[in-house]
Amino acid sequence: MFMSGDHIELRAVEPSDAQLLFSWENNQALWPVSFTQVPFSRFILEEFVNAAYQDIYTNKQLRLMVDSKETHKTIGIVDLFEFDPQHARCGVGIYIHESFRGKGSAQECIKLVKDYCFGTLHLKQIFAHVNQSNTASLGLFEKCGFEKSGLKKCWHKTGLNSYEDVWFLQCIHSVD
Repeated sequence: MFMSGDHIELRAVEPSDAQLLFSWENNQALWPVSFTQVPFSRFILEEFVNAAYQDIYTNKQLRLMVDSKETHKTIGIVDLFEFDPQHARCGVGIYIHESFRGKGSAQECIKLVKDYCFGTLHLKQIFAHVNQSNTASLGLFEKCGFEKSGLKKCWHKTGLNSYEDVWFLQCIHSVD
């Protein structure tokens, strides 16, 4: 376990997570929000989970698994990406499996990530990109202290000639 809240724990990716990641990463319904357009092979995901060195400073990203403390099951993933220590910022993306949504897990997950980013990594800000139509995620991030700071017009291609606007949200850490 890496970080623990009231109902969830965040932990590093383990080799035993490969099959679960394979099913989630290859779920085409999730691709529009994960910038994915091609499937991941089992081999690639097994290589990823077996990587001996997962360091945010080296890889500029970090994936953490979200586990339920009650059921001891993995219920989601949180990704830190575009880590930029020079400018003290990184992006955050979160996925909670649909059968575990609506229980506060995503909100608790973001709180733990904020604690890690601001308290351990000493970042000034974390950010998220959220499709304009994803009202649940927009509400979640705003509830967690993120503010809409810009609308990226026609940012995500959703079809042959269709695009969706994407909100850029930021949570800026203020030290009192």
